[in-house]
Amino acid sequence: MATDTLKSTPGASGASGIRRLLLDNGALTALIVLVVAMSALSGDFLTTDNLLNVGVQAAVTAILAFGVTFVIVSAGIDLSVGSVAALSATVLAWTATQHGVPVVLAVILAIATGIAAGLVNGFLIAYGKLPPFIATLAMLSVGRGLALVISQGSPIAFPSSVSHLGDTLGGWLPVPVLVMIVMGLIAAFVLGRTYIGRSMYAIGGNEEAARLSGLRVRKQKLAIYALSGVFAAAAGIVLASRLSSAQPQAADGYELDAIAAVVIGGASLAGGTGKASGTLIGALILAVLRNGLNLLSVSAFWQQVVIGVVIALAVLLDTVRRKAGATPVAAGAGGGGKGRQATTYALAAVVTVAIVGATSFLHNGSSASTTPKVGLSLSTLNNPFFVQIRSGAQAEAKRLGLDLTVTDAQNDASQQANQLQNFTSSQYGAIIVNPVDSDAASNSVKAADKAKIPVIAVDRGVNKAAVDALVASDNIAGGELAARTVAEKLGGQGRIVILQGQAGTSAARERAEGFAKGLKAYPGIKVLAQQPADFDRTKGLDVMSNLLQAHPDVQGVIAANDEMALGAIKALGSKAGTSVSVVGFDGTPDGLTAVKAGTLYASVAQQPSQLGRIAVDNALHAAQGKKVQPTVKVPVKVVTKQNVAGFTG
Repeated sequence: MATDTLKSTPGASGASGIRRLLLDNGALTALIVLVVAMSALSGDFLTTDNLLNVGVQAAVTAILAFGVTFVIVSAGIDLSVGSVAALSATVLAWTATQHGVPVVLAVILAIATGIAAGLVNGFLIAYGKLPPFIATLAMLSVGRGLALVISQGSPIAFPSSVSHLGDTLGGWLPVPVLVMIVMGLIAAFVLGRTYIGRSMYAIGGNEEAARLSGLRVRKQKLAIYALSGVFAAAAGIVLASRLSSAQPQAADGYELDAIAAVVIGGASLAGGTGKASGTLIGALILAVLRNGLNLLSVSAFWQQVVIGVVIALAVLLDTVRRKAGATPVAAGAGGGGKGRQATTYALAAVVTVAIVGATSFLHNGSSASTTPKVGLSLSTLNNPFFVQIRSGAQAEAKRLGLDLTVTDAQNDASQQANQLQNFTSSQYGAIIVNPVDSDAASNSVKAADKAKIPVIAVDRGVNKAAVDALVASDNIAGGELAARTVAEKLGGQGRIVILQGQAGTSAARERAEGFAKGLKAYPGIKVLAQQPADFDRTKGLDVMSNLLQAHPDVQGVIAANDEMALGAIKALGSKAGTSVSVVGFDGTPDGLTAVKAGTLYASVAQQPSQLGRIAVDNALHAAQGKKVQPTVKVPVKVVTKQNVAGFTG
């Protein structure tokens, strides 16, 4: 059910009965309203392909949330499920593909990894007396760190036999949806039909009373967190299967979505209430929201605002419901409550079908646009370089009269896969993708190719899938150019440090490879340290400040983007541009300003606005059936104080 079934007050009828029905099934009501609203607002929402997309996009969150439901029902919290999911998938891929472990055994090891992480959480909480928030927060960091250590910061190809979990049955039914349903049924069975399930409700309702009644609370907590780890491992395997690779940075932040799904579904963070069916509805609400807002071209930043409001409203509804005097029925209550629940679901289905059917007439007969719609999925808009790509693309689309939809994957390969699926199911004329990871984008690009939708890659290529064109600068060549620039500035002799990009991203790997190649020609240049700063200015400042403590004699800095270079300049203070030469990458407006000021010696500029403009041009040509070049190279150039005035980007 959407929320806990509540005992109705005798004599309730009419308006009060409807009010009670809505209060008792708030999440289900919200889901119906959302489906109806999205069907009315977007003609692309109510299609079979898109509804299956919603199911696929809800799957990983729902599986994680089922495990978190066990924890929240017992008045705990688990912030580590996203990291445990990434770690479990990494263990599977690492053991199977790099060490020759049989796939079946590798899957068992991945599940065992999830169980082990859960047991550690449970032990710290039950026997170490740590608050659940602190214990699982520590595991969040440990799990993510181990995933990065095992993978060396790079995605690992997933075994093909396991990757079928990301495929479809019969060419249309997604396997992730089936896995979600199976895991949901297991969660419902555990909560409603087992001793440990009843223990969860008892511990969440009153832990001390549960202990005094003879319940072995500490052992039960071990089992509860171990179950959460099992579900996290399953979610990680499904996610990696969709992406055909184990990403060490995968599922980052998914723990918050999982908790949100449980709360939206009617569970109380105070413990004692919650249902698997409610959690499923909560996950579907989040997926419908994201899917619908993507189709309506709503900014990813505003999507976060909307989801936050939905969570707040869900908790507010729970408060109103409790103040109304409703009393939750215990798990496994009698058949009358289940009969009312089945009736509610049937009524909800009939009402939804009727209203959605009526709204579909709003889109019938609408004239199809003669100008193709183009979708652009960027890896992130939290970086000036990609903001410039968007600006160039939007300016060119406006000039050509194109309908351009831009989405922000927020450096999440799974979220980007969802966005590309939405473009494909909505039958866009062409798709432009700036991959978060070149391997992870392959399945989505293959799906677009199968739907006869041309795909243009920009800035980064797509591995194991054919794109119509790649519009990019050469990151490796640019890295070599950056290394040569700093080496020549130092006269071929000197001590430098390198600030690397975000581990696991293709841009970070390729630029680091270029730096290494370029420096081979200058044996007199000594690399004192190489540390990741995640393409972030603040982290660039912190990492450079730390490196200066160990290497105060540094003479040069190579940064994998201008943002990190600007952070390094801040840490260097008066040394920047005088005793220490800093070279950045990208040619962003802030970077060019620093070049003019002399604090940044040079930036390897990729002309991002040009990348966006050329990508849109090629997308339109491909959509019109015209021939495009398979590779379009936008030249990079070293911008220094001498030539920055004439550089336009």
